[in-house]
Amino acid sequence: MSKKRVTVTDLRRMKADGERITMVTAYDATFAKLADRGGADVILVGDSLGMVIQGQEDTLGVTVDDIVYHTRAVVRGARRAHVVADMPFMSYQADLQAAMQNAGRLLKEGGAQSVKLEGGEEHAELVFKLVRSGIPVMGHL
Repeated sequence: MSKKRVTVTDLRRMKADGERITMVTAYDATFAKLADRGGADVILVGDSLGMVIQGQEDTLGVTVDDIVYHTRAVVRGARRAHVVADMPFMSYQADLQAAMQNAGRLLKEGGAQSVKLEGGEEHAELVFKLVRSGIPVMGHL
């Protein structure tokens, strides 16, 4: 298994070659390290941490600060896996400029290699701008 970090280019190649891509969710360094050592290609830091870690009823209370904190921990634990940070509810839906800043924080402060957002055509402009600015996006349809 390679020691270098999995990139978007690697993931595209794997898909084109018909290779299986393994993805798991983790919220801390310990589980990220286990997933990484187990060969996970991608680790998602999901807004589900609201329920799994924080004991909330749903994901609506999860903030960008929460995702940044947990992403930083996951990045410290994972040396090879591509780390994707979830953009929590209302961190990208209302304002394009705020969405760009929030996504940037997830990479700059959290250390993620990509961001994930939910939706479809209604977020096409945002996805285009994020990718043009160098922020890879994983869609969740």
